[in-house]
Amino acid sequence: MTDKAKIAVLGASGYTGSECARLLLCHPNVTIAALTADRRAGQEMRDVFPQFAPYKLPRLVPIEALDWAQEQFDLVFCALPHATTQKVVKDLLSRAPGTKVVDLSADFRLTPEAYARWYGHEHAAPELQKEAVYGLVEIYRDQIKSARLVANPGCYTSCAQLPLVPLLRARAIDPDEIVIDAKSGMTGAGRSAKEAMLFSEVSEGFNAYGVGHHRHMAELDQEFSKAAGREVVASFTPHLVPMNRGILSTIYVRGNNGQVAEELHALLTKFYAEEQFVHVLPPGEVPHTRHVRGSNMTLIGVVADRIPGRAIVCSALDNLVKGASGQAVQNMNLVLGYPEAAGLQQVALFP
Repeated sequence: MTDKAKIAVLGASGYTGSECARLLLCHPNVTIAALTADRRAGQEMRDVFPQFAPYKLPRLVPIEALDWAQEQFDLVFCALPHATTQKVVKDLLSRAPGTKVVDLSADFRLTPEAYARWYGHEHAAPELQKEAVYGLVEIYRDQIKSARLVANPGCYTSCAQLPLVPLLRARAIDPDEIVIDAKSGMTGAGRSAKEAMLFSEVSEGFNAYGVGHHRHMAELDQEFSKAAGREVVASFTPHLVPMNRGILSTIYVRGNNGQVAEELHALLTKFYAEEQFVHVLPPGEVPHTRHVRGSNMTLIGVVADRIPGRAIVCSALDNLVKGASGQAVQNMNLVLGYPEAAGLQQVALFP
């Protein structure tokens, strides 16, 4: 493509939608042609997020104001609540079948059967659900390039899958002994007002939630099972930390056939040697969330456990960038044929 691609962001008044806009402003090959919002329709982006004041952006409009066939967008980002996106995408692709879509919700990540089981209702667009390509770039890069609809992975699941999928594919760890202890910042809960998310409710505290039944478990089960070639049910517990951004996953594994931490580290180092957005730290080092804040980077560390045969794998990413909008831009770059790192080369903010 020689001309700049026309991009729309649906749900631009939320955290992931606004993060898409932030990243796209730095992209040399695209133009933001439309931004939608529900309650904020009619407002300028700078009225919702003052950091956009210096930039000329489209006024926020309701989704219904967009004529998919007339607008001819090259790609649409859907940063909408789950169960909303499937209906919007079905209408969009029926009217403009040549448009590419990257969906940041959970609507297209699972099989129809798994979606109905975990979300409690049938999917509104099962034929599109079957077509969608899972957008974990470092694992499914070749399939994503030819996709019309990309299901952007969840933030927790990206942080756990990037270190574990290569190990499961290599049969290097026991699939029945995976424990994922994950912590996320507040933005993972979205921007809508919730009493449980008030500063006074979460400050100076730290808690587990969704214990034993978090919906991201379905995504982990699905992708780990594909990687291992057999059913895998991992233990996963998310925690809420009173910080704005970041996910840290501390993962406990047992090596197969005598594999030890050093061998697991070597395997991951080789697997990600050519990747731009996944970096394996030197042996024994572990990542911090503040070392990835604002970047599209995932850092992985591997340490030997004091229990023989076991290892501790730690991974960290920014839940709004590599865990959501940054990975979505990676997916956009692949389906539109741009350099994968375009618009995403920001170094992490520190301190």
